[in-house]
Amino acid sequence: MIKRIAAAIVGIGVAGGVGFLAYAWYPAIAPVAPPPPSTFSAAQIERGRVLAAGGYCAECHTRTDGVRGVELAGDYKMDTPFGAIFSSNITPDPETGIGHWSEAAFKRAMRKGISRDGTQLFPAFPFDHFTHMTDEDIDAVYAFLMTRAPVHSVKRDNTVGFPFNIRLEQAGWKLLFLHEGPLKNNPAQDAEWNRGAYLAEGLSHCSACHTPRNLMGAEKASAPYDGAPVDNWIAPPLNEHNPTPVVWTEDEYFKYLRFGSAPLHGSAAGPMSPVVHGGLSEMPESDVHAIAHYLAEIDHASTRVSQDPKALAWAMKASMKDLVGPQVNPNAKLYAGACAACHANAGPQPVEGRPDLALNNALWLDEPTNLFQVILRGIGTTEGISTVSMPSFYHSFSDADLARLATYLRATRTTLPPWSDLEKKAAEVRKTLPTPPVASSH
Repeated sequence: MIKRIAAAIVGIGVAGGVGFLAYAWYPAIAPVAPPPPSTFSAAQIERGRVLAAGGYCAECHTRTDGVRGVELAGDYKMDTPFGAIFSSNITPDPETGIGHWSEAAFKRAMRKGISRDGTQLFPAFPFDHFTHMTDEDIDAVYAFLMTRAPVHSVKRDNTVGFPFNIRLEQAGWKLLFLHEGPLKNNPAQDAEWNRGAYLAEGLSHCSACHTPRNLMGAEKASAPYDGAPVDNWIAPPLNEHNPTPVVWTEDEYFKYLRFGSAPLHGSAAGPMSPVVHGGLSEMPESDVHAIAHYLAEIDHASTRVSQDPKALAWAMKASMKDLVGPQVNPNAKLYAGACAACHANAGPQPVEGRPDLALNNALWLDEPTNLFQVILRGIGTTEGISTVSMPSFYHSFSDADLARLATYLRATRTTLPPWSDLEKKAAEVRKTLPTPPVASSH
């Protein structure tokens, strides 16, 4: 009897293993000759260009560390808990890019995360979002990419360690977390909401950065848009858990995503800058409105906005704290000397591009990461809005200075408890940045 039970268990295990291999294995799709540009219409190529911008193809497929790479030639470094992953060359180079990929091979990669040769792709490539795109949109992106100049460029080897580097295991990840196929319209919502959902959840994959990940590197289904660390920054929550006192309304979202600055919240910086200026700025204005409409619904803006006048009045009052009369607080003096000229707002509304810090995400998050990033890096005219910039204080402030400033701002511009270990955290953020050149005095 025991032998029969054992044999049955072994049989089930073998059958399960065979079944999984059958599920995980994909054949190679035969290579094709690179299609001539005349294969595609000008309208389809232009549509693909706009979609590729909205999907941030160039941002994730162009090397940025060390010597900047050629656009779309891959080798962009993505640091993950499992090791570094370097993106693929998606120019139509036959040897190192996708020049021999057919439309069917490209569509399979976008829908299922399978390379032309049948290899399982790592989900650092957001096929779990691109799978929701329509065939027409995927075909247009293919047309755009296949009409770019081919670039011969070999990416660096991934550093993902054993056993996570076993490609076959990615099939198990997909079995658990990939919901394949185009996104279906929600009949309970209007057309603009559905368009916004298609773009945010599919092409533009907003939750890929703004949703925390589980131990397997998948987005937590229980915490959509709850915020997450990304590229040494914190992507803030986009839902009702966003801690800023003034609500992110549809209008604020639109201005931020379209132009790089939300008057009541601040400017785009860090990883969000290319999303705005290299991506969403190329899309039809109606599409950006749709994304803003969808995100405002996610954060229940319409039911929370009534609190804004009171919160704004409080923030504007806090903006002028310690700036009138004699100053005895040394931390207030540091702020007054370095920051107040731009960030102190005596009027009823913040100055565009120079946010009132009592309204800015950076001060209200659980960690001071974004605050230290902005102070150390500064914000260039190509990041937020072109008429306003912020200098880098990398060489001006020590880690102790950063800690003092953060302590002061957290205490006077928010109602939240103080951050801990600030000097240590300032040093950690500084280590992630290249040392900027010292400004010349001549």
